[in-house]
Amino acid sequence: MIEDLPQLTIHPRPARPDPAVVDALRGAQTGHLVDAMNGRGALDAGIKPVAGLSDENASFTGVALTCWTGPDDNLGLIGAIAEATPGDVVVAATDAFHGAAVAGDMVCGLLRNQGVVAFVTDGMTRDSAGILATGLPVFCAGVTPNSPARNGPGLVGAPITVGGVSVASGDILVGDPDGVVVVPVSQAAQVASRLEEIRTLEAKLEAEIAAGLGVPGFYEELVEAGVVKRLD
Repeated sequence: MIEDLPQLTIHPRPARPDPAVVDALRGAQTGHLVDAMNGRGALDAGIKPVAGLSDENASFTGVALTCWTGPDDNLGLIGAIAEATPGDVVVAATDAFHGAAVAGDMVCGLLRNQGVVAFVTDGMTRDSAGILATGLPVFCAGVTPNSPARNGPGLVGAPITVGGVSVASGDILVGDPDGVVVVPVSQAAQVASRLEEIRTLEAKLEAEIAAGLGVPGFYEELVEAGVVKRLD
């Protein structure tokens, strides 16, 4: 027989990543970060900023503090608020439950007051006008007025999966109006070093397009290599 879980379980936090690495990723375009990680790393496209957020308030960089609330509950999130430190991005896994909100304006105000720089969830939020008033970047799967229970079980600090991507406390999250990218802390320094290369290549191609480029050079290389077959 499996014993009932405690109402709330809090895992120890790892050491925070090097602030210099976090700063190197700060303000990066999410598309550039994905390119620096071989085309992956973004959360599911359904997780977007709350409608009405300005581009500025829909952009953030911070260190993940994870929580799992399960469906229709937010005790795990309340525990994460208590554990949060300035610079954190609180990430809540709800098992993608859309029947009730996991957070509203009051919870988001508490997060802001703890120095949290963004809130990200695969679940729903509510009280959109109040959330916007907090100024906190909030990314979610949608909005519903329904409210959750606060009974648990919940987890804080454990590895979770949100939007099809694994997230661990200590990973670096970057968000902008296009979505949220998870940079595993073990890859962060490498991604930061590749970022300048990606930006340079993007700027070069943008300049060529502005100058009238119609067909990219890599396509011409494919044709010359004989890997493009034209049917008669």
